[in-house]
Amino acid sequence: MSLNQTPSANRIHIGIFGRRNAGKSSLLNALTSQSLSIVSPVKGTTTDPVQKTMELLPLGPVVLIDTPGLDDVGELGEKRVQKAFQALNKTDLVLLVADYSEGLSACEYDLLEAVRKKQLPCILVWNKWDLATVSSGENVCSSQKPAASGNLPAAAQNLPAAASENLPSICVSASLGWHIRELKELIGKTFPQKQQAPLIRDLVRPSDLVVLVIPIDTSAPKGRLILPQQQVIRDLLDGGAVSVVASDAELPQVLASFQKDPALVVCDSQVFHKVSPAVPLSVPLTSFSILFARYKGCLPSLAKGASFLDDLEDGSHILICEGCTHHRQCEDIGTVKLPAWIRQHTNKEFQFSFTSGTEFPADLNSYDFIIHCGSCMLPDREFQHRVRCAKDAGIPITNYGTVIAHMRGILERSLEPFQHLL
Repeated sequence: MSLNQTPSANRIHIGIFGRRNAGKSSLLNALTSQSLSIVSPVKGTTTDPVQKTMELLPLGPVVLIDTPGLDDVGELGEKRVQKAFQALNKTDLVLLVADYSEGLSACEYDLLEAVRKKQLPCILVWNKWDLATVSSGENVCSSQKPAASGNLPAAAQNLPAAASENLPSICVSASLGWHIRELKELIGKTFPQKQQAPLIRDLVRPSDLVVLVIPIDTSAPKGRLILPQQQVIRDLLDGGAVSVVASDAELPQVLASFQKDPALVVCDSQVFHKVSPAVPLSVPLTSFSILFARYKGCLPSLAKGASFLDDLEDGSHILICEGCTHHRQCEDIGTVKLPAWIRQHTNKEFQFSFTSGTEFPADLNSYDFIIHCGSCMLPDREFQHRVRCAKDAGIPITNYGTVIAHMRGILERSLEPFQHLL
């Protein structure tokens, strides 16, 4: 990712759902003005969610998600439908695409019910309008382009009350490009504009000095900073604060060179044990991972979950999740360092399982404890969904920063900047 791109996790995610051959892929291609998804009359051409990042005015940076058909059949088809419904966990706005001539069926109603439960904004997109028959009995041909809101099919007037309440609808032809501009405008009106939450700038004042401690080891990417570090630096710039970047080995000399103490020190969680002794107790200290736990709206739950590590019995099953699919080095924090530190801290042996990227178990009942990464690559909604799933299953969940701080005995100190939340 280049430094001038908006991270996918910070983009509005727009999910395109519907039955096979309703025109979901055609709509994605029309919205992006590109042939991204394969379009075919053969049902079930889209077998996995397809994502495309773009700028969509007036919303700005978005991610469009093309999903498999809701009516897919067979053993593989059921798995594809599950993938489609799983995409709701990361979706901020739903576009439900239906064939104008066929109306809605049970699978669309099921999706609308899931949308209602998740309280997602939704637009009903009646596609293939160019093939429809108008009230006069004449076919609408390619030379005509009626109003987008007129002549809605009977199915649009007979939705269940729970699904139809405040549900905007529009008629389009994805193949001919009819009313795609009007659909984009409707998307902008339907999705409420959200102010981007601060990552760190609300914790400091303009001109404050903030020290960022970044270890350079075998797992550090060559020649670049990882996404959380980039985002923290940018947010400090937006807040008018001054950031000084140092490695953990250089930190003592850097701190000694200042005429006054910094307003805040932020470190990589895995060097908490090196950084904490070097930072005066009068200086607030936290980690990138804990900053992201607050940024994603889950810090209280994750901080509370960390202490449950000490209650686990020998043989307990721990799930360690990462939101990205980076190449794992020999000293990978998730699969190597964390399990070793946990064994050392507890003096117990555990069973460990690992997931990465978009994979997250639908059934959590076999696990006793969950540790998640900082989730910088996951949309807020998807990460919050994972935390809710753990809570619903009665399984303690924490993240890298909070559990490492707990094992180092400095969790309380690392949470001091966020006492108003806790």
